Amino acid sequence: MEIKVCGMRDPDNCTRLVTEVAPNWMGLIFYAKSPRFVLEEMATYLRPLTVKKVGVFVRETEKEMLRLSTLFGLSALQLHGGETVAEVKKLRESTNLELWKVVSVGETIDWKSLEPFLPYVDKFLFDTATEAHGGSGKQFDWHLLETYPFDKGFYLSGGLNETHNSALNALKKRLPKLIGLDLNSGFEVAPGLKSIEKLQAFTHNLSS
Repeated sequence: MEIKVCGMRDPDNCTRLVTEVAPNWMGLIFYAKSPRFVLEEMATYLRPLTVKKVGVFVRETEKEMLRLSTLFGLSALQLHGGETVAEVKKLRESTNLELWKVVSVGETIDWKSLEPFLPYVDKFLFDTATEAHGGSGKQFDWHLLETYPFDKGFYLSGGLNETHNSALNALKKRLPKLIGLDLNSGFEVAPGLKSIEKLQAFTHNLSS
């Protein structure tokens, strides 16, 4: 499975992540209310890092997302704020970057409501529904994903930590469209600061 480590911003921590963990993606949060918010001046050291970067946005304008994508050298935009199909379609027509549509999961998942997004997004990311738009450390009921009806691959997020290796390996066998994991607060020593050792152990114990 692919690995995305989200909520990164500390220079040394980011460098160690890239060199010692080598995830497929590194997530940068551009939501001002997040304790992991990335300031513009951080682009100086984040842009050159040799890892694909995902920008996480909550109800941001298209113009601003594209501006920050250039500034930080993003490869994907993660849409975390309930964007409409029309908005995502317009964004798809404006950029060749990958578009990730976050689905905030509560008690159920309305698959029908996701169908209109299929032509415009590259992948779905299922996260636990919270007012903070992620980073809650809370896990939703993974059984809800067992009725996933689409051919498009998806990522799993929400409260993942180093105790979940066995369960995730088993889940992958049941859900072939599960292509990646989004890791954040469960591997932190402080908001925006990850334990490289925990990430190394976790990725080592994941089935390929």
